[in-house]
Amino acid sequence: MILIDPPVWPGWDRVWSHLVSDESYEELHAFARSVGIPARGFDRDHYDVPSEEYEAMVAAGAVPVPSRVLVRRLIDAGLRHRKGT
Repeated sequence: MILIDPPVWPGWDRVWSHLVSDESYEELHAFARSVGIPARGFDRDHYDVPSEEYEAMVAAGAVPVPSRVLVRRLIDAGLRHRKGT
């Protein structure tokens, strides 16, 4: 399943969401390609999505969840990749 958290993460004069899969990186990359997210948006285990694209991601099928749920689902799926690991 593709999940997205609320756009609350500041950076580069914008606010961002994280887009993940709790199934596989293949599923995540395929979804990202289908909605036009550039490969450079991938960061270890997620894609960074600017707030202005949040609604489009949900309309395309991403399931909105709180950040803590998103992280828990990544960990449970064995897909969490922390900095420095």
